[in-house]
Amino acid sequence: MNEFAPVLDDEAVAVARVLANDHVADVVEALNHEPRETAIELLCAVPFERLVEIFDQPELESAPELAEALPRAKASKLLTAMSVDRATDILRELDEPARSELLGALAPPLRATLLSILGYPEDSAASIMTTEFVSVPSDWTVGRTLDHIRKVERTRETVYAIYIVDPETQLLLRATGLRRLITGEPEDTILSVAPDRAPVTVTPLTDRETLAQTISKYDLLALPVVDHGKILGIVTIDDIIDTMVEETTEDVHRFGGMEALDEPYMKMSFLAMIQKRAGWLCALFLSEMLTANAMQSYEGELEKAIVLTLFIPLIMSSGGNSGSQATSLVIRALALREIGLRDWWRVVLRELPTGLVLGSILGIVGICRIALWQYLGLYDYGQHWVLIAATVGAALIGIVTFGSLSGSMLPFALKRIGFDPASASAPFVATLVDVTGLVIYFSVALVILRGTLL
Repeated sequence: MNEFAPVLDDEAVAVARVLANDHVADVVEALNHEPRETAIELLCAVPFERLVEIFDQPELESAPELAEALPRAKASKLLTAMSVDRATDILRELDEPARSELLGALAPPLRATLLSILGYPEDSAASIMTTEFVSVPSDWTVGRTLDHIRKVERTRETVYAIYIVDPETQLLLRATGLRRLITGEPEDTILSVAPDRAPVTVTPLTDRETLAQTISKYDLLALPVVDHGKILGIVTIDDIIDTMVEETTEDVHRFGGMEALDEPYMKMSFLAMIQKRAGWLCALFLSEMLTANAMQSYEGELEKAIVLTLFIPLIMSSGGNSGSQATSLVIRALALREIGLRDWWRVVLRELPTGLVLGSILGIVGICRIALWQYLGLYDYGQHWVLIAATVGAALIGIVTFGSLSGSMLPFALKRIGFDPASASAPFVATLVDVTGLVIYFSVALVILRGTLL
């Protein structure tokens, strides 16, 4: 028990004792499955040191709401003891007046630090950095640096990366790893054991995707955020992983044709789930109405050759599938910076022959299917079945090619006008190709079947 804990029943106390001894990741997982009221009771009962460990876990769902429900004195003490980046995450999600009340109860230096981080855009490097890092003057020795690390270890996010600054200007000069210090001689200067190269850095406004790519490229555990040569903080790899998981989840939701969820699936209310999905479904439904308009335009042809309707689902799905494939590949390549906006023409040159070959493969399969059914007597397509097979084959080549081209160009178009390329969802691409696919299909039919069925 601690000084802030309320009076709890015996069962809650017993559960709290169990939580105090379990691995913190297991504790967080258990709390995520508990109702909010129960979770608050349990959090009030665990030792304070354990409480800090729990709130320092990014996986703790509804952390801002849980912190706000704690007594103000306890919540302020908690924010003070937490890592700076996690405290910032919680404060960013809190509404007024709770945020101001908690900030006002903090020590002025910490309050100033948190406010400065909160002032940066949410998708920037500075917004997820921590100011709890190890930095030492360049005139220190290895022995003195190791002594310093032992003293501050408990208050630092990581001690595996040590940043060396100029003792007068505080400019960042070098960065070194803990391994080099351990293998160095105590009397050696810190600069003599550090790599003789400028450290890899990012600016405060660097976006998170670039941040993740930089850490991956240089195989770093932490990346310093530098402004005018001075180190403001560091972004650790675990923060990047958490951020990228969150952004990837949002992209997956958008690519599925819906708004990104703000909460875990099982905790979304029924009304919120409807709101997230209804708008996109209505937009896609209205778009699909163009398909009906396209079919109405060819009503006369359909009356003359009703057999053409048998292949409409096949035609539409093939075009949508090829477009969705191309969209997925291009969105992924854009996200990994394998291609940029200037590479659109290279993608066209790649997708054009790809679409023609894929369409030809599907066209041959379609022709073989019609011929096989005709010869086996499974269905009689009439005396002009060869022309019908040729219509389906030729239409598939055109539709799959168009689907590949349009699906690959849509992410470029969205990114060019400032939208997230992931908004080029698979349902949206399929809807676009459905309408054009019908036009291509019936246009090919008019050419091939003119004078026979049409």
